[in-house]
Amino acid sequence: MYGHWYFESACGLPYHDNDHWRSFFGGVADSIVRLLGPGTVLDAGCAKGFLVAALRERGVVASGFDLSEVAIADASAAARPYVRTGSLLDPIEGRFDLVTCIEVIEHLDPADASTAVANLCAASDRVLLSSTPHDLHEATHVNVQPPERWSQLFAAHGFFRDFHHDAGYIAPWASLYRRSEPSVTDLVLDYDRAWWRLRAETVEQRRALLELQTQCETMQQQGSAAGEMAAESTRLRQELLRLRDMVMGQEAELGTARGRAAELQAELNRAVGAAERLHAVLSSHSWRMMWALGRPVRALRVRRHG
Repeated sequence: MYGHWYFESACGLPYHDNDHWRSFFGGVADSIVRLLGPGTVLDAGCAKGFLVAALRERGVVASGFDLSEVAIADASAAARPYVRTGSLLDPIEGRFDLVTCIEVIEHLDPADASTAVANLCAASDRVLLSSTPHDLHEATHVNVQPPERWSQLFAAHGFFRDFHHDAGYIAPWASLYRRSEPSVTDLVLDYDRAWWRLRAETVEQRRALLELQTQCETMQQQGSAAGEMAAESTRLRQELLRLRDMVMGQEAELGTARGRAAELQAELNRAVGAAERLHAVLSSHSWRMMWALGRPVRALRVRRHG
């Protein structure tokens, strides 16, 4: 089940010795060393041993085991001597300052979960656990549980969540379990303090979310108003262009009319001039004499045609 195909696709990106995984497990190793200071660490479900190699680079005596023979065979040279095949359902040999189990236990059959937790608790007084409570789409995640279920199983072995240790450097749901014998009053104090802190953070996050939602709605309204203004501005610009074209057309027609009026005025002036000249001729003394002398000729023409 956990062959080459799994490590190529099931982890979101290829699970190889590359910059991404070296950076991630390097950061986890740094936090473990700084916050927990273990001398020996067992990584239960170590896959290709990336965390084992990172811890050993930082001076920690780290080792690991994994069910997948393919993963162990592909372990890097730095981790290969310190990793082996093995199962969480088998008793763990030896004792360690810290046992890590990162995104492994959700792969087990639900009926085997209590056995795995018992084996983890027998190997150390501190167990750093990360198991997704959400990823139900991964086909091999057959035992996805909420964090409180794991707390319940660990409590059966005298392990309780350390509320003073933030294991968010692995995942938001990761937690550190310690072997302890707290009194009921101490447990109530720790759980209630953690509950109240989380509730206060949740209320604050909801308030911030409501403010963001209000801002988004305001921006949407402003955007809508701006969109309406832009549409109106576009309409007005189009109307302005239409009116400008109309005015230009009317001015062209007016120019044509003015030209025609000038032509008509010129023709009228020529007609008036001709009429004045004709009147002057008819009114002249020489014209009257010529008209009188031509009267016999005109009378003769009338008789001939008559």
